[in-house]
Amino acid sequence: MTLKTADICDQQENKVKIALPIFKSFGQKKSFGGEIVTVKVFEDNVLVKEMLGKNGKGKVLVVDGGGSLRCALMGDNLAKMVLDNEWEGVLIYGCIRDSADIDKMEVGVKALNTIPFKSRKGGNGEVDVAVTFAEVSFKPGEFVYADEDGVIVADGKLQ
Repeated sequence: MTLKTADICDQQENKVKIALPIFKSFGQKKSFGGEIVTVKVFEDNVLVKEMLGKNGKGKVLVVDGGGSLRCALMGDNLAKMVLDNEWEGVLIYGCIRDSADIDKMEVGVKALNTIPFKSRKGGNGEVDVAVTFAEVSFKPGEFVYADEDGVIVADGKLQ
């Protein structure tokens, strides 16, 4: 991503929504952006894995994990799927694990924190629904941009 969130905010302040600064960055790809694809789950990452198994070129997976800090919704195996299936990045309102391994990968991930405990595997949740966290709504088909300065959402693709 060549766009910087600070520059976007300066130039298009009325066209973007700014997420609260609650996310930590993981992976070597510090900035990313793309069309929003959503998953809404709670302490269960089956749908996250299912979505990451699809072609993600030009897209960012936005995961509403309910803000849970009790288990990880992504680890190094799912981060490898991000690479293999060409996702631009992943934004998780929840935790990850295997952060040292993920930090060695050319992926962009933002999450609340890390925890070593894995999630359940029930397959419960929803895909392609509007989700709201960090005082921003993320809707499928909108665009999200993330870098070292934060996370912003726009109705359409920014040039």
